[in-house]
Amino acid sequence: MDHTGAFTAERPRLVGLATRMLGDRSEAEDIAQLAWLRLAGTDAAIDNVPAWLTTVTVRLCLDRLKARIPVPAEPVDQPDGSGDPAEQAVLADMVAAALHVVLDRLSPSERVAFVLHDSFGFEFPLIASMLDTTPVAARKLASRARAKVGQPAPGDRLADWEVVDAFLAAARTGEFERLLELLAPDVVVVGDTAAVALGTPSLIEGRTEVATFFNGAAASALPVFIGGRAGAAWFDRGTARVVFDFVVELGRVRRIEFRADQAVLTLVQRRRGAEPRASHRDRPDRRPE
Repeated sequence: MDHTGAFTAERPRLVGLATRMLGDRSEAEDIAQLAWLRLAGTDAAIDNVPAWLTTVTVRLCLDRLKARIPVPAEPVDQPDGSGDPAEQAVLADMVAAALHVVLDRLSPSERVAFVLHDSFGFEFPLIASMLDTTPVAARKLASRARAKVGQPAPGDRLADWEVVDAFLAAARTGEFERLLELLAPDVVVVGDTAAVALGTPSLIEGRTEVATFFNGAAASALPVFIGGRAGAAWFDRGTARVVFDFVVELGRVRRIEFRADQAVLTLVQRRRGAEPRASHRDRPDRRPE
């Protein structure tokens, strides 16, 4: 089948995508041409040509990055062949927008696994299909990347709001080791009288205990400012009911206060951020979700 017209229409987008990933326009033009050659040379039936081209472009860019950055060979398991390029059309733009942030610290495979999972919430089976590996191996790649990024370069420590958002993201996705990394050893969680009446704990002490409590929780905690400080809040029908007030020191969470006093709730202002999916389990008499 002649896909010339489809490629011509997609070419500017593919070049732009590759340029953002590689940082070099001439390399991006080369990648787009290689993608065209693969498209022209395939006899397979392609239901979604733009998605197919997107996937091929991402993988070609990853190969180029691997050739550019010498890293030890990464043992991976064989793919199960279940990946469908047509289901991955949105993947590449997200990779392109975020990949350069960790370019200098991580291997190409680590970069993709870390950015897609921690920044954009992609599940490991989808990430694995892009990396030709298994979900378990993809999870390990993300964990290694997270450990590297968790040791910031001088002058590059996470801002308080980044620590708060990273903590909430790790809580939602059940990344226990990441939670431990983000908590100070002597971290405490306390609840005011109004919050405890709604079902929050009154006191939790210690890194492991706090990480265990939040692991897999906080699904409906939305990012907010509390009198100018970065935090989160549980909302019910658009109204803040319980505030998660964070104290961050040296890039680690030192204290979390569950606060439901009306005087505090009036200080809450929503801030821009990814909103988690609502859950029928989100009730104040459960772990804050």
